[in-house]
Amino acid sequence: MPQLSLYVTQEQLLKIENEAHAKKMSLSKWAVSKIMERIEPHYPEGWADLFGSVSDSSFTGPDQPKLEMREAF
Repeated sequence: MPQLSLYVTQEQLLKIENEAHAKKMSLSKWAVSKIMERIEPHYPEGWADLFGSVSDSSFTGPDQPKLEMREAF
């Protein structure tokens, strides 16, 4: 399996270790997940369920311009 070396400061390593530990992941798995999120972004689960969920009456779409009527050729 290919390997990747990263050079980080001690402070950066501590932050990475804390994040990986919080997610219950190895450092390698956590780092790969962050890289892949950047390379192959995706919407979070359930994002499509939010469509039409705003019920505030002040939330309206902009006025649409009138359709220009032209003579046929």
